[in-house]
Amino acid sequence: MIIDKDTAKITAKKLLEIEAIKLQPNYPFQWASGWYSPIYCDNRLALSYPEVRSLIVARFVKSIKNTYPDIEVIAGVATGAIAMGVLIADQLGLPFVYVRPQPKEHGRKNQIEGHLNTGAKVLVIEDLISTGKSSMNAVKALQKRGADVLGMFAIFSYAFPQAEALFKKEKIQLHVLSNYNYLLELALAARRITNEEATLLATWRQNPAGWMPK
Repeated sequence: MIIDKDTAKITAKKLLEIEAIKLQPNYPFQWASGWYSPIYCDNRLALSYPEVRSLIVARFVKSIKNTYPDIEVIAGVATGAIAMGVLIADQLGLPFVYVRPQPKEHGRKNQIEGHLNTGAKVLVIEDLISTGKSSMNAVKALQKRGADVLGMFAIFSYAFPQAEALFKKEKIQLHVLSNYNYLLELALAARRITNEEATLLATWRQNPAGWMPK
């Protein structure tokens, strides 16, 4: 669920300007999963731009205060959302923890780093939602530790149908600053892509696993 239309538009605009999001429909990227993709998103770049990271944090904080006034802990998903999660927690004056993809194999073998009380009301911060599997893995880890996960906030979502179905199935409310639909609309209006390229990008989103570059 988009926080609001103004936030969706300005976030997409800023991510494109700093090239945190790159659109290359004619020269696709290849993800670690093996999928070919005409888009690449690295929201960690926002941390290097004070104006952009301040905008993101401010929009997160405002929406969190309005939506979850009784939140007790902010949890970032490693590694992409750790820094942004810390900034948000600091603005809210809340404790922060972060969640690894899996427990460490040495030392205390923690998957969750930081102090977390059983029953604590937790809000999860993500930088990017693709299939939703890694994000939901973090939610499950927090729930296993006894946390009450109220929802998740993310900077950007590809809005894949399978991700939306997963969050609905697990009854986790997802709030995003911007998503793929707003990105394409903005990129087309700014003439960063042609109508033909916009059609190709829209087609990819419907079946990313099976999409192949021409």
